[in-house]
Amino acid sequence: MTDFEVIVGGGGMVGLTLAAALGGAGVSVAVVDRRPASAMREPVFDGRVSAIAHGSRTVLDAIGVWGGLVDGAEPIREIRVSDGASPLHLHYDSAEVAADALGYIVENRRIRQALLERIRTLGCATLLDGKSIDRHERGPIEARVVLDDGSALAARLLIATDGRQSPLRRAAGLGAVEWRYDQTGIVCTVAHERAHRGIAQERFLPSGPFAILPMTGNRSSIVWTERADVATRILALDRDSFAGELAWRFTDYLGALDIEGPVFSYPLALTLAERYTANRLAVAGDAAHAIHPIAGQGFNLGIRDAAALAETIVDAARLGIDTGSVAALARYARWRRADNFAMLAATDGLNRLFSNDIAPIALGRRLGLAAVNRIPRLKRLFMRHAMGELGERPRLARGMPL
Repeated sequence: MTDFEVIVGGGGMVGLTLAAALGGAGVSVAVVDRRPASAMREPVFDGRVSAIAHGSRTVLDAIGVWGGLVDGAEPIREIRVSDGASPLHLHYDSAEVAADALGYIVENRRIRQALLERIRTLGCATLLDGKSIDRHERGPIEARVVLDDGSALAARLLIATDGRQSPLRRAAGLGAVEWRYDQTGIVCTVAHERAHRGIAQERFLPSGPFAILPMTGNRSSIVWTERADVATRILALDRDSFAGELAWRFTDYLGALDIEGPVFSYPLALTLAERYTANRLAVAGDAAHAIHPIAGQGFNLGIRDAAALAETIVDAARLGIDTGSVAALARYARWRRADNFAMLAATDGLNRLFSNDIAPIALGRRLGLAAVNRIPRLKRLFMRHAMGELGERPRLARGMPL
Protein backbone atom coordinates (compact mmCIF):
# COMPACT_ATOMS: atom_id res chain seq x y z
CA MET A 1 0.00 0.00 0.00
CA THR A 2 1.35 3.43 -0.92
CA ASP A 3 2.02 6.02 1.77
CA PHE A 4 0.22 8.76 -0.18
CA GLU A 5 -1.80 9.20 -3.32
CA VAL A 6 0.46 12.07 -4.41
CA ILE A 7 3.92 13.36 -3.47
CA VAL A 8 4.70 16.96 -4.46
CA GLY A 9 8.42 17.66 -4.81
CA GLY A 10 8.90 21.38 -4.12
CA GLY A 11 7.09 23.59 -1.63
CA GLY A 12 7.00 26.84 -3.56
CA MET A 13 3.73 28.66 -4.08
CA VAL A 14 2.57 26.41 -6.93
CA GLY A 15 3.39 23.22 -5.02
CA LEU A 16 1.56 24.48 -1.94
CA THR A 17 -1.44 25.57 -4.05
CA LEU A 18 -1.64 22.09 -5.55
CA ALA A 19 -1.37 20.44 -2.13
CA ALA A 20 -4.12 22.66 -0.72
CA ALA A 21 -6.40 21.84 -3.64
CA LEU A 22 -5.79 18.08 -3.41
CA GLY A 23 -5.92 17.94 0.38
CA GLY A 24 -9.15 19.90 0.39
CA ALA A 25 -10.66 17.32 -1.98
CA GLY A 26 -9.69 14.43 0.27
CA VAL A 27 -6.64 13.26 -1.67
CA SER A 28 -3.71 12.23 0.55
CA VAL A 29 -0.75 14.39 -0.45
CA ALA A 30 2.73 15.06 0.93
CA VAL A 31 4.81 18.13 0.07
CA VAL A 32 8.59 17.72 0.34
CA ASP A 33 10.62 20.92 0.55
CA ARG A 34 14.20 21.54 1.63
CA ARG A 35 13.35 24.74 3.50
CA PRO A 36 12.08 24.60 7.08
CA ALA A 37 8.50 25.79 7.45
CA SER A 38 9.67 28.85 9.37
CA ALA A 39 11.76 29.97 6.38
CA MET A 40 8.93 29.20 3.96
CA ARG A 41 6.67 31.57 5.86
CA GLU A 42 9.24 34.38 5.56
CA PRO A 43 7.82 36.70 8.24
CA VAL A 44 10.19 39.51 7.17
CA PHE A 45 9.24 41.32 3.98
CA ASP A 46 11.82 40.52 1.32
CA GLY A 47 10.47 42.71 -1.50
CA ARG A 48 8.97 39.96 -3.65
CA VAL A 49 5.35 40.13 -4.80
CA SER A 50 3.10 38.32 -7.27
CA ALA A 51 0.36 39.55 -9.59
CA ILE A 52 -2.75 37.44 -9.04
CA ALA A 53 -5.22 37.63 -11.91
CA HIS A 54 -8.93 37.76 -11.22
CA GLY A 55 -9.31 34.14 -12.32
CA SER A 56 -6.46 33.02 -10.06
CA ARG A 57 -8.14 34.71 -7.12
CA THR A 58 -11.17 32.54 -7.86
CA VAL A 59 -8.98 29.42 -7.57
CA LEU A 60 -7.46 30.58 -4.28
CA ASP A 61 -10.91 31.36 -2.96
CA ALA A 62 -12.24 27.94 -4.00
CA ILE A 63 -9.45 26.14 -2.09
CA GLY A 64 -10.00 28.19 1.07
CA VAL A 65 -6.93 30.43 0.85
CA TRP A 66 -8.10 33.84 -0.38
CA GLY A 67 -9.67 34.78 2.96
CA GLY A 68 -6.19 34.81 4.47
CA LEU A 69 -4.88 37.07 1.70
CA VAL A 70 -7.61 39.62 1.11
CA ASP A 71 -6.43 42.14 3.73
CA GLY A 72 -2.95 42.25 2.19
CA ALA A 73 -4.05 42.24 -1.45
CA GLU A 74 -3.99 45.51 -3.37
CA PRO A 75 -6.57 45.59 -6.20
CA ILE A 76 -5.41 46.61 -9.67
CA ARG A 77 -8.19 48.96 -10.80
CA GLU A 78 -6.55 50.16 -13.98
CA ILE A 79 -3.56 49.33 -16.19
CA ARG A 80 -1.88 51.92 -18.39
CA VAL A 81 0.43 50.66 -21.13
CA SER A 82 2.72 53.14 -22.89
CA ASP A 83 5.65 52.98 -25.29
CA GLY A 84 8.50 55.27 -24.37
CA ALA A 85 7.55 58.94 -24.38
CA SER A 86 4.76 58.48 -26.93
CA PRO A 87 1.38 60.02 -25.97
CA LEU A 88 -0.34 57.04 -27.64
CA HIS A 89 -1.25 54.43 -25.05
CA LEU A 90 -3.56 51.60 -24.01
CA HIS A 91 -5.75 51.98 -20.92
CA TYR A 92 -7.52 49.10 -19.17
CA ASP A 93 -10.20 49.91 -16.58
CA SER A 94 -11.89 47.25 -14.45
CA ALA A 95 -15.15 49.22 -14.69
CA GLU A 96 -15.27 48.43 -18.41
CA VAL A 97 -15.67 44.72 -17.64
CA ALA A 98 -17.87 45.25 -14.56
CA ALA A 99 -15.21 43.80 -12.25
CA ASP A 100 -14.03 45.01 -8.87
CA ALA A 101 -10.42 44.57 -10.02
CA LEU A 102 -8.39 43.29 -12.95
CA GLY A 103 -6.12 41.49 -10.51
CA TYR A 104 -4.26 41.92 -7.23
CA ILE A 105 -0.70 42.46 -6.03
CA VAL A 106 0.19 40.36 -2.99
CA GLU A 107 3.48 39.89 -1.15
CA ASN A 108 4.87 36.39 -1.70
CA ARG A 109 5.40 35.88 2.03
CA ARG A 110 1.67 36.41 2.62
CA ILE A 111 0.77 33.92 -0.10
CA ARG A 112 3.03 31.30 1.50
CA GLN A 113 1.65 32.02 4.95
CA ALA A 114 -1.96 31.62 3.79
CA LEU A 115 -1.20 28.40 1.90
CA LEU A 116 0.71 26.91 4.85
CA GLU A 117 -2.12 27.81 7.24
CA ARG A 118 -4.64 26.13 4.95
CA ILE A 119 -2.54 22.98 4.56
CA ARG A 120 -2.15 22.79 8.33
CA THR A 121 -5.94 22.46 8.69
CA LEU A 122 -6.24 19.60 6.18
CA GLY A 123 -6.02 16.07 7.52
CA CYS A 124 -5.07 14.71 4.08
CA ALA A 125 -2.11 17.05 3.51
CA THR A 126 1.34 16.59 5.05
CA LEU A 127 4.25 19.03 4.87
CA LEU A 128 7.69 17.41 5.09
CA ASP A 129 9.82 20.52 5.49
CA GLY A 130 13.57 20.73 5.86
CA LYS A 131 13.96 17.70 3.58
CA SER A 132 14.76 17.14 -0.07
CA ILE A 133 14.30 14.29 -2.53
CA ASP A 134 17.65 12.60 -3.07
CA ARG A 135 16.46 10.17 -5.76
CA HIS A 136 13.31 8.55 -7.06
CA GLU A 137 12.18 5.44 -8.88
CA ARG A 138 8.99 5.03 -10.88
CA GLY A 139 7.63 1.54 -11.26
CA PRO A 140 4.49 -0.04 -12.68
CA ILE A 141 2.35 0.57 -9.61
CA GLU A 142 3.98 3.38 -7.63
CA ALA A 143 6.68 6.03 -7.45
CA ARG A 144 9.17 5.77 -4.62
CA VAL A 145 11.30 8.65 -3.35
CA VAL A 146 14.27 8.54 -1.01
CA LEU A 147 14.80 11.68 1.05
CA ASP A 148 18.16 13.13 2.05
CA ASP A 149 17.71 11.78 5.58
CA GLY A 150 17.43 8.23 4.22
CA SER A 151 13.70 7.86 4.74
CA ALA A 152 11.52 6.63 1.88
CA LEU A 153 8.00 7.38 0.70
CA ALA A 154 5.75 5.92 -1.97
CA ALA A 155 2.80 7.32 -3.92
CA ARG A 156 0.84 6.64 -7.04
CA LEU A 157 2.06 9.92 -8.52
CA LEU A 158 5.08 12.19 -8.09
CA ILE A 159 4.66 15.82 -9.13
CA ALA A 160 7.66 18.08 -9.78
CA THR A 161 7.16 21.70 -8.72
CA ASP A 162 10.82 22.22 -7.90
CA GLY A 163 11.62 25.23 -10.05
CA ARG A 164 12.99 26.14 -13.44
CA GLN A 165 16.03 23.88 -13.19
CA SER A 166 13.85 21.06 -11.74
CA PRO A 167 16.15 18.22 -10.66
CA LEU A 168 13.11 15.92 -10.70
CA ARG A 169 12.29 16.76 -14.32
CA ARG A 170 15.89 16.28 -15.38
CA ALA A 171 16.26 13.00 -13.47
CA ALA A 172 13.14 11.70 -15.21
CA GLY A 173 14.70 12.44 -18.60
CA LEU A 174 12.11 15.04 -19.61
CA GLY A 175 13.80 17.50 -21.94
CA ALA A 176 13.05 21.20 -22.19
CA VAL A 177 13.42 24.02 -24.67
CA GLU A 178 15.53 26.65 -22.92
CA TRP A 179 17.23 29.89 -23.78
CA ARG A 180 18.30 33.03 -21.98
CA TYR A 181 17.38 36.54 -22.94
CA ASP A 182 20.15 39.12 -22.92
CA GLN A 183 18.19 40.83 -20.16
CA THR A 184 18.15 40.98 -16.38
CA GLY A 185 15.11 41.49 -14.19
CA ILE A 186 15.57 44.00 -11.35
CA VAL A 187 12.93 43.86 -8.61
CA CYS A 188 12.38 46.14 -5.64
CA THR A 189 9.70 47.98 -3.66
CA VAL A 190 9.37 51.74 -3.38
CA ALA A 191 7.37 53.98 -1.09
CA HIS A 192 6.05 57.21 -2.64
CA GLU A 193 4.43 60.44 -1.51
CA ARG A 194 1.17 60.21 -3.43
CA ALA A 195 -1.43 57.46 -3.68
CA HIS A 196 -1.29 55.18 -6.72
CA ARG A 197 -5.10 54.75 -6.75
CA GLY A 198 -4.76 51.12 -7.79
CA ILE A 199 -3.23 52.01 -11.18
CA ALA A 200 -0.54 49.74 -12.62
CA GLN A 201 1.85 51.08 -15.22
CA GLU A 202 3.66 49.11 -17.94
CA ARG A 203 6.17 51.30 -19.74
CA PHE A 204 8.03 49.86 -22.68
CA LEU A 205 11.57 51.18 -22.93
CA PRO A 206 14.20 50.15 -25.53
CA SER A 207 15.92 47.88 -22.99
CA GLY A 208 12.67 46.19 -21.93
CA PRO A 209 9.48 46.78 -19.94
CA PHE A 210 9.41 48.81 -16.74
CA ALA A 211 6.40 47.84 -14.60
CA ILE A 212 5.02 49.76 -11.62
CA LEU A 213 2.61 47.58 -9.65
CA PRO A 214 0.39 49.00 -6.86
CA MET A 215 0.88 47.57 -3.37
CA THR A 216 -0.90 48.25 -0.09
CA GLY A 217 -0.29 51.72 1.30
CA ASN A 218 1.65 54.25 -0.71
CA ARG A 219 3.96 51.55 -2.09
CA SER A 220 4.63 50.02 -5.48
CA SER A 221 6.58 47.01 -6.68
CA ILE A 222 9.05 47.63 -9.51
CA VAL A 223 9.80 44.97 -12.12
CA TRP A 224 12.51 46.53 -14.25
CA THR A 225 13.88 44.73 -17.31
CA GLU A 226 17.30 45.94 -18.39
CA ARG A 227 19.95 44.79 -20.83
CA ALA A 228 22.24 42.39 -18.98
CA ASP A 229 25.43 44.44 -19.37
CA VAL A 230 23.70 47.65 -18.30
CA ALA A 231 22.01 45.92 -15.37
CA THR A 232 25.40 44.79 -14.06
CA ARG A 233 26.57 48.39 -13.94
CA ILE A 234 23.32 49.65 -12.39
CA LEU A 235 23.37 47.00 -9.66
CA ALA A 236 26.96 47.94 -8.80
CA LEU A 237 25.93 51.54 -8.00
CA ASP A 238 25.64 52.78 -4.44
CA ARG A 239 22.09 53.02 -3.11
CA ASP A 240 21.66 56.76 -3.82
CA SER A 241 22.89 56.43 -7.41
CA PHE A 242 20.70 53.39 -7.95
CA ALA A 243 17.72 55.34 -6.60
CA GLY A 244 18.48 58.11 -9.10
CA GLU A 245 18.44 55.67 -12.04
CA LEU A 246 15.17 54.24 -10.76
CA ALA A 247 13.56 57.66 -10.26
CA TRP A 248 14.50 58.73 -13.80
CA ARG A 249 12.55 55.78 -15.23
CA PHE A 250 9.73 56.00 -12.69
CA THR A 251 9.24 59.79 -13.19
CA ASP A 252 7.83 62.00 -10.43
CA TYR A 253 4.10 61.45 -10.93
CA LEU A 254 3.81 59.91 -7.44
CA GLY A 255 6.25 62.30 -5.78
CA ALA A 256 9.49 61.46 -4.00
CA LEU A 257 10.53 57.81 -3.84
CA ASP A 258 12.18 55.74 -1.13
CA ILE A 259 13.42 52.18 -1.74
CA GLU A 260 12.10 49.67 0.81
CA GLY A 261 13.92 46.42 1.50
CA PRO A 262 16.47 44.69 -0.71
CA VAL A 263 16.94 44.90 -4.47
CA PHE A 264 16.76 41.58 -6.34
CA SER A 265 18.01 40.67 -9.77
CA TYR A 266 17.81 37.53 -11.86
CA PRO A 267 18.66 36.58 -15.45
CA LEU A 268 15.61 36.27 -17.68
CA ALA A 269 15.08 33.01 -19.50
CA LEU A 270 12.48 30.97 -21.32
CA THR A 271 11.80 27.32 -20.49
CA LEU A 272 9.19 24.89 -21.79
CA ALA A 273 9.25 21.21 -20.90
CA GLU A 274 8.99 19.03 -24.00
CA ARG A 275 6.65 16.72 -22.12
CA TYR A 276 4.57 17.40 -19.01
CA THR A 277 4.07 13.80 -17.95
CA ALA A 278 5.78 10.42 -17.80
CA ASN A 279 4.88 7.22 -16.02
CA ARG A 280 3.91 8.26 -12.46
CA LEU A 281 5.30 11.76 -12.93
CA ALA A 282 3.90 15.19 -13.84
CA VAL A 283 5.56 18.59 -13.92
CA ALA A 284 3.89 21.90 -13.05
CA GLY A 285 4.75 25.54 -12.42
CA ASP A 286 8.28 26.67 -13.22
CA ALA A 287 9.36 23.04 -13.60
CA ALA A 288 7.11 22.95 -16.69
CA HIS A 289 7.51 26.49 -18.01
CA ALA A 290 9.19 29.82 -17.30
CA ILE A 291 8.21 32.92 -19.23
CA HIS A 292 9.31 36.53 -19.58
CA PRO A 293 7.80 38.71 -16.79
CA ILE A 294 6.49 41.23 -19.34
CA ALA A 295 2.83 40.47 -18.53
CA GLY A 296 3.18 39.30 -14.93
CA GLN A 297 1.56 35.96 -15.75
CA GLY A 298 4.11 33.45 -14.41
CA PHE A 299 2.40 32.61 -11.12
CA ASN A 300 -1.02 32.68 -12.77
CA LEU A 301 0.06 29.96 -15.20
CA GLY A 302 1.27 27.93 -12.23
CA ILE A 303 -2.06 28.35 -10.43
CA ARG A 304 -3.88 27.12 -13.53
CA ASP A 305 -1.48 24.15 -13.70
CA ALA A 306 -2.33 23.30 -10.10
CA ALA A 307 -6.08 23.66 -10.65
CA ALA A 308 -6.04 21.56 -13.83
CA LEU A 309 -3.80 18.86 -12.36
CA ALA A 310 -5.89 18.62 -9.19
CA GLU A 311 -9.03 18.25 -11.31
CA THR A 312 -7.40 15.57 -13.46
CA ILE A 313 -6.30 13.58 -10.40
CA VAL A 314 -9.64 13.86 -8.58
CA ASP A 315 -11.65 12.90 -11.65
CA ALA A 316 -9.43 9.87 -12.31
CA ALA A 317 -9.75 8.72 -8.70
CA ARG A 318 -13.54 8.98 -8.81
CA LEU A 319 -13.61 6.86 -11.94
CA GLY A 320 -11.35 4.25 -10.39
CA ILE A 321 -8.51 5.04 -12.82
CA ASP A 322 -4.90 4.79 -11.65
CA THR A 323 -4.06 8.45 -11.02
CA GLY A 324 -0.37 7.95 -11.78
CA SER A 325 -0.79 6.38 -15.19
CA VAL A 326 0.10 8.18 -18.39
CA ALA A 327 -3.48 7.65 -19.61
CA ALA A 328 -4.93 9.38 -16.56
CA LEU A 329 -2.55 12.34 -16.95
CA ALA A 330 -3.01 12.75 -20.72
CA ARG A 331 -5.74 15.38 -20.36
CA TYR A 332 -3.58 17.52 -18.09
CA ALA A 333 -0.64 17.28 -20.51
CA ARG A 334 -2.70 18.39 -23.52
CA TRP A 335 -4.62 21.03 -21.62
CA ARG A 336 -1.83 22.86 -19.87
CA ARG A 337 0.97 22.58 -22.40
CA ALA A 338 -1.19 24.24 -25.07
CA ASP A 339 -2.19 27.14 -22.78
CA ASN A 340 1.33 27.63 -21.45
CA PHE A 341 2.86 27.53 -24.93
CA ALA A 342 0.42 30.21 -26.12
CA MET A 343 1.35 32.52 -23.21
CA LEU A 344 5.05 31.80 -23.65
CA ALA A 345 4.88 32.68 -27.34
CA ALA A 346 2.86 35.84 -26.65
CA THR A 347 5.23 37.17 -23.96
CA ASP A 348 8.31 36.31 -25.99
CA GLY A 349 6.86 38.06 -29.04
CA LEU A 350 5.86 41.16 -27.06
CA ASN A 351 9.30 41.43 -25.53
CA ARG A 352 10.98 41.21 -28.93
CA LEU A 353 8.54 43.69 -30.44
CA PHE A 354 8.90 46.34 -27.74
CA SER A 355 12.53 45.92 -26.63
CA ASN A 356 14.05 47.94 -29.44
CA ASP A 357 14.04 51.50 -30.74
CA ILE A 358 13.83 50.82 -34.49
CA ALA A 359 11.75 53.76 -35.76
CA PRO A 360 9.30 51.99 -38.15
CA ILE A 361 8.62 49.23 -35.59
CA ALA A 362 8.17 51.78 -32.81
CA LEU A 363 5.65 53.73 -34.88
CA GLY A 364 3.71 50.59 -35.77
CA ARG A 365 3.42 49.33 -32.20
CA ARG A 366 2.38 52.76 -30.88
CA LEU A 367 -0.34 52.98 -33.49
CA GLY A 368 -1.34 49.43 -32.52
CA LEU A 369 -1.72 50.37 -28.85
CA ALA A 370 -3.82 53.39 -29.79
CA ALA A 371 -5.99 51.31 -32.15
CA VAL A 372 -6.78 48.68 -29.50
CA ASN A 373 -7.56 51.47 -27.05
CA ARG A 374 -10.21 52.79 -29.45
CA ILE A 375 -11.95 49.44 -30.08
CA PRO A 376 -13.95 48.65 -26.92
CA ARG A 377 -14.88 45.06 -27.81
CA LEU A 378 -11.28 44.13 -28.64
CA LYS A 379 -9.98 45.86 -25.53
CA ARG A 380 -12.48 44.01 -23.33
CA LEU A 381 -11.37 40.73 -24.93
CA PHE A 382 -7.74 41.47 -24.04
CA MET A 383 -8.76 42.42 -20.51
CA ARG A 384 -10.69 39.18 -20.01
CA HIS A 385 -7.69 37.23 -21.25
CA ALA A 386 -5.35 39.02 -18.84
CA MET A 387 -7.83 38.32 -16.04
CA GLY A 388 -7.65 34.58 -16.79
CA GLU A 389 -11.32 34.30 -17.74
CA LEU A 390 -11.04 32.91 -21.26
CA GLY A 391 -10.30 29.45 -22.65
CA GLU A 392 -10.88 26.06 -21.06
CA ARG A 393 -10.84 26.85 -17.36
CA PRO A 394 -10.58 24.27 -14.58
CA ARG A 395 -13.54 23.96 -12.23
CA LEU A 396 -11.67 25.77 -9.45
CA ALA A 397 -11.10 28.72 -11.80
CA ARG A 398 -14.85 28.91 -12.27
CA GLY A 399 -15.47 28.93 -8.54
CA MET A 400 -16.68 25.32 -8.51
CA PRO A 401 -15.51 22.62 -6.08
CA LEU A 402 -13.41 19.71 -7.27
